[in-house]
Amino acid sequence: MPLPNRANLIRHQLGNGLKVVVEPDPSLPLVALNIQYHVGSKNERPGRTGLAHLFEHMLFQGSQHVDTNGHFAHIQAAGGVANGNTTRDLTTYYETLPSQHFELGLWLESDRMGFLLPALTAEKLETQRQVVMNERRLRVDNQPYGVATERIFELLYPLPHPYHWPIIGTLEDIAGATLDEVRGFFSTYYRPANAVLSLVGDLEPEAALAAVERYFGELDGEGRSVPAVARELPPLPEERRQVLEDEVALSRVYQAYRIPSCTSPGWHAYDLLAYALGIGKSSPLYRELVQESQLLQQVAVYAYSSELQGVLMLSANLHQGVELAAAEAALVEQLERVAQDGPAPADFERARNRVATELYLDLERQDSRANYYSTLTSLFDDPGRLTTEVDRYLEVSLAEVRQAAADVLSQGCITVGVVPRGEAE
Repeated sequence: MPLPNRANLIRHQLGNGLKVVVEPDPSLPLVALNIQYHVGSKNERPGRTGLAHLFEHMLFQGSQHVDTNGHFAHIQAAGGVANGNTTRDLTTYYETLPSQHFELGLWLESDRMGFLLPALTAEKLETQRQVVMNERRLRVDNQPYGVATERIFELLYPLPHPYHWPIIGTLEDIAGATLDEVRGFFSTYYRPANAVLSLVGDLEPEAALAAVERYFGELDGEGRSVPAVARELPPLPEERRQVLEDEVALSRVYQAYRIPSCTSPGWHAYDLLAYALGIGKSSPLYRELVQESQLLQQVAVYAYSSELQGVLMLSANLHQGVELAAAEAALVEQLERVAQDGPAPADFERARNRVATELYLDLERQDSRANYYSTLTSLFDDPGRLTTEVDRYLEVSLAEVRQAAADVLSQGCITVGVVPRGEAE
């Protein structure tokens, strides 16, 4: 399909503050519905972490007119799919439904936005508290290398920065959340003026907007003001390297650098730096450190696109007998080479092509476009930015990627190594 056309987008706002984006797309008899609240783990506070992620679970536990677990039951009965996602900045709920049933999604989302609190009970809270605590044990505490990323963010963002604590929260904080705190969190953040609703698919725009007004228009637009979050970036700690022992067979090293946020004009150069360095088996990190020198078993590079501050993360699994220090030095050397000379032209071209390919593939999906529209509206108040996103990458020069690497190195990194038990240096 062609790229989204800004002229086809309908941008609307209800009287209660709810932002609405509609893109008609009759290519499939489906409608993707995406509702995003501008709240994530950064809106919590130390000692009370995990509420944003806990609410991702709570919102599927029924509302005043929907039974417990009824949300999934209604969607599945109509032949649709649904889920949710929480990040440091945003919480998103999404459904894809046959087009003749898309108003079912509007009813379900409006009911939990406007009428969740009457159905919120201590029993439901306790049930989901236990689910989330078990999720944390499974995915973090009892997962090989599971705590390493959390430790990196603790070091990379000292308190009071709100990226310091994990998205899922700590076991102690999850266990300590009270019903009153949960109610207060919902009242503060889960309201029309703090949300974006995006609809993409086989629908008629005027009828869709009329349906949105019918389901959401009467919801109360009043609510608590959204508290400001700490934005000051504390200096990196003096101790920037730690080694953790874990139940693992192979050592792994992580290196993390602060980079601009995804809302910064320079973000795309840093994302391309990650692609040029280490994404794919044709990247220089993989070619030289995995295939040729066989120093590493695998390597990955990723640029985290967060609202307040981004992160460039490198991770590598070491072959047995390879020292952490040797792997760390090899990763830094690769970054220094790019900072001095820029990426090789072939690597730069490969990176730009791969970014464009992945974005084009994303844009073929209605649900993916709906999510992009919600996020771009939440962060920029401009869903139409999606129509030029590929161009933003293609306009980045090789010199800008070289400068991004130099800027990364100039401010230092956080290094966390994970080694088998009993092998700490």
